[in-house]
Amino acid sequence: MSRYIFVTGGVVSSLGKGLTAAALGALLQARGFTVRLRKLDPYLNVDPGTMSPFEHGEVFVTDDGAETDLDLGHYERFTGVSATSTDSVSCGKIYSKVLEKERRGDYLGKTIQVIPHVTNEIKDFLALGDNEVDFMLCEIGGTVGDIEGLPFFEAIRQFSHERAEKQCIFIHLTLLPYIAASGELKTKPTQHSVKELRSIGLSPDILVCRTDRDIPQKEREKLALFCNVRKESVIAAPDLESIYEAPLCYMREKLDQAVLDAFQISPAPSPNLQIWEDVADRINNPEGEVHIAIVGKYTQLEDAYKSIAEALTHGGMANRTRVISTWIDAEIFERKNPTELLQKFNAILVPGGFGERGTEGKILAAHFARTKNVPYLGICLGMQMAVIEAARNLVGISSAGSEEFFEQNTDKGVTPVIYHLKEWYKDRKKFVRSSQDHKGGSMRLGAYKADLVLNSKVQQIYQATEISERHRHRYEVNIKYKADLEKCGMVFSGVSPDGKLPEIVELKDHPWYIGVQFHPELKSKPFEPHPIFKDFVKAALDQSRLV
Repeated sequence: MSRYIFVTGGVVSSLGKGLTAAALGALLQARGFTVRLRKLDPYLNVDPGTMSPFEHGEVFVTDDGAETDLDLGHYERFTGVSATSTDSVSCGKIYSKVLEKERRGDYLGKTIQVIPHVTNEIKDFLALGDNEVDFMLCEIGGTVGDIEGLPFFEAIRQFSHERAEKQCIFIHLTLLPYIAASGELKTKPTQHSVKELRSIGLSPDILVCRTDRDIPQKEREKLALFCNVRKESVIAAPDLESIYEAPLCYMREKLDQAVLDAFQISPAPSPNLQIWEDVADRINNPEGEVHIAIVGKYTQLEDAYKSIAEALTHGGMANRTRVISTWIDAEIFERKNPTELLQKFNAILVPGGFGERGTEGKILAAHFARTKNVPYLGICLGMQMAVIEAARNLVGISSAGSEEFFEQNTDKGVTPVIYHLKEWYKDRKKFVRSSQDHKGGSMRLGAYKADLVLNSKVQQIYQATEISERHRHRYEVNIKYKADLEKCGMVFSGVSPDGKLPEIVELKDHPWYIGVQFHPELKSKPFEPHPIFKDFVKAALDQSRLV
């Protein structure tokens, strides 16, 4: 039976619960244990799929097609364990299941209440895969005291009470602010947070304290005394240059040892941290530097492209190169010549997105990269913009555009080079969609296979002729324009197994110009960089040497 580690947060949000859980998972793996990580979000959305990236950051997609919180990306990047739809749940999804059961009559006429019906549903979720791993790490979103989070806190209280002794522990992440005027770290916010946690029946076994400096021994002893934890269980979480230093930092703070002590696991296997030592060495000792422009529409919030930023870092690590990314709002190019801004970069990346805003700017960025021989990577919408640019300026279809935009504007003068995907197959199952469907969960989601053209650039990059990558989109490149585009030098180097859906395009006479319909960034890891990003950064490095 799995041991459960519940990670909660207090004082303020965004302290790094997800990163802490991911780093702890990596440390437990380094000691030979198996782990699985889960996220329980208290918001009432069924999933983050319909949320604005400005509101919630990126949506992380799993192989089985779940739209989840970006923290699951941290989990995968640190542990290498692929997340599934059973590793993420929201309060909205829980309530939906409860109400569905009520409508079916499953509760036999009982009055439906938060306790026990909602909390039971949460506990059932927690128990999924109970015997599959040594440790189940469960992060509770939000902060203690949030009204929407109370069902989750009550559920984990009940869950821990029902389990055998030493089967569940609680890690509480808090803030230790430094007051410059008095020259002190203040422990009172943490004390109040723990008091709030204890008022709902939960007592932390370990405190992880975010701080911008070392925690003096005096403050550690004070926290241990007032928060009723062992002094050795007060763990500092200092600010770091890179998130990938977190496993080594937490190892020095003995977080993993505190966890094993709390479970009374003795003797503890010795850790093997060679992978993370190599990762830290590659981050801290780069031998080169490249500048990459990311031309998108959600650039005000870097978390909107979190996996892309991390995948570029991984690509840099593979080449022992520091990647300096600059986020550029695509709308700028709709009123300003892109040459002035883009000519200083070694490569250009255009990521995914939804809606018409900024698309003409992305097309101009793709045009600049194509005509100036600058390495270009287009992801999802970024691939579609590259195809529209080629259709307009190489094939001569001046009205080339996407149904995503003119469907809404009833503009009949647009040639649909990109069209709304209405049906497709996966594992012999047929999916049918229309533009009138509900927005949530109605896209082409999850892992799909693609066949690569022999001796194409992507086939050489992957060193394979068949790949599987994760998708999240409603619109596709129209295969009917394939012949015209290929006559002009755009190679359709990856297609779906049935040959109907373009997956990858590349330019024949260009140093490095690739568009992919899928999201390769979702599968990249620091110790296993995605081959697309690894080669893209290498191309940027080669470009920097030409300048």
